[in-house]
Amino acid sequence: MKIFVLDKNSNDINILKKIIHNNNLGSLVGESRDFNEGLEEIIFSSPDLVVIDRLGDGTDGFQIINEIKRKGIDIKFIMISEFASKKDIEKAYEEGVEYAIYKPINTLEVKTIIEKVKYNIQLEEKIRKIQEIFKETNPHSNSTEEIKNCERNINIILLKLGIMGQMGSEDLLKVVKFLIYNNIKLNDISIRDICSKFTQNPKIMEQKMRRAINTAMVNVAALGIEDYMNETFMEYSNTLFNFEQIKREMDYIRGKSKDRGTINMKKFLSGICILCENQNN
Repeated sequence: MKIFVLDKNSNDINILKKIIHNNNLGSLVGESRDFNEGLEEIIFSSPDLVVIDRLGDGTDGFQIINEIKRKGIDIKFIMISEFASKKDIEKAYEEGVEYAIYKPINTLEVKTIIEKVKYNIQLEEKIRKIQEIFKETNPHSNSTEEIKNCERNINIILLKLGIMGQMGSEDLLKVVKFLIYNNIKLNDISIRDICSKFTQNPKIMEQKMRRAINTAMVNVAALGIEDYMNETFMEYSNTLFNFEQIKREMDYIRGKSKDRGTINMKKFLSGICILCENQNN
């Protein structure tokens, strides 16, 4: 991973260079204390990651980030600065910063964050290659008609589960479509990493989906209590959930147990992918 450091403080630059070198985090392709010259140097050196301060002389870090993004250059940014308030942190994320870190520089924190960004870059490259391979082997897989059929099948499942239109249902639709269209198996990627493809706040997106899936489990368990032979209960209680957890939730609803059932997000998402693919075949 190629890294560029832009900071008005030469001592901070030296600290960051030492952290990068000592921990084998990547190769330093450039450094600058001048924010005006720094923009040109960043474009010329084409780094994967820029570690940048918020404030410079005349030009600030946000202007640099905006200009880079305006040019359509794919570069990740970590902003390390003396943030005055939480609003400054929020602005950093709104501007597209991957992570915002308070000064003074903490070696362990910086090392951990750069490693996370490095992992995400490698993951994106892996996904890109998977997408290219999938498109080459399935050139007509994403036809308009197949896309419509896929969305319809997913929505039917969400409707049967009683969560269509609820918070998190649209996120589930996005993720399942992403997995199906790119032929991605959940063994190769985490839920949080998938969510990061759609939002700057993947944790919130994951939480919304988790709540929606939990509601679906409660609904399926309730159907089983009313009618053990219910079609929706029989179809989804074991394909989207662990049947033992459905039984536990049923006992909780009946008042027979204080323990609720739990969900497995990867099983749920994989189950919907399989159901949709089977319906398309």
